[in-house]
Amino acid sequence: MKKQDKIDLYRQHKNDYVAPRKPALVNVGAATYLAISGQGAPGGEAFSDKIGALYGVAFTVKMMRKFAGQQDYAVCKLECQWWVKGCDGNFSHVPKEQWNWKLLIRTPDFVKGEELEKAVGVLLERGKTPSVREVRLESFTEGPCVQMLHVGPYEREPETIELMRGFAGQNALRCHGRHHEIYLSDPRRVAPEKLRTILRMPVE
Repeated sequence: MKKQDKIDLYRQHKNDYVAPRKPALVNVGAATYLAISGQGAPGGEAFSDKIGALYGVAFTVKMMRKFAGQQDYAVCKLECQWWVKGCDGNFSHVPKEQWNWKLLIRTPDFVKGEELEKAVGVLLERGKTPSVREVRLESFTEGPCVQMLHVGPYEREPETIELMRGFAGQNALRCHGRHHEIYLSDPRRVAPEKLRTILRMPVE
C-alpha cells in the first residue's frame, strides 16, 4: 500500500487536538479507542505492564491488517484518563496508589472485536503479558472540553490545571468527568522540563 494512503487519525481529527499554551475550548466528537484500566501510581509495575499490553495489541492489530492487504494506519499516541472516586477536579493531593486510570490508544472505527481477539491470541501464543486479555475496544464522546498544552514535568500539571479551571469559570463552565492527557513526548527519551502533554477537561 502506498505510504500516502496510510490513515493518520490525528490529522483527520486535528480539531480534537488543538493545544495552545493557554486554555482553549474544543468540542471532541465520538472516538474509538483500544483501552485498558487499572489503579495505582503512574510508572508503577501495574501501570507499566498494562502500557505494554496496550501497545502490544495496538501494533499487532495494525500489522495483521497491513499483512492482509487491508487499510493501513498510524498507531496513535498514548492517552490516559485519570480520576479518583469521590474527588472532583484536582486530586494531586490524593496518594497516587488510589488513582484510577484508563490507558487509551485512538483506533480507526473499522477495527472490530474479531481482530482484537485474534491479536490477543497471537500475543498470548508469543508469551506476552496475560494483561493483553484486558484490552478492549471502547467508544465515547467527550463533547465540550477545556484543553491546553502543558510543557514540563508531570508533577507541575496542577499549575496548568488551575489555569484551565480558571478559564472554565470565566466562561461560566463547570468542569466534570475525567481528567484526560495525551502524551506527545516519550519520558524515556525527553528531559522532564521538555515534556509536552495535552491536558483535557470536559466542561458543561
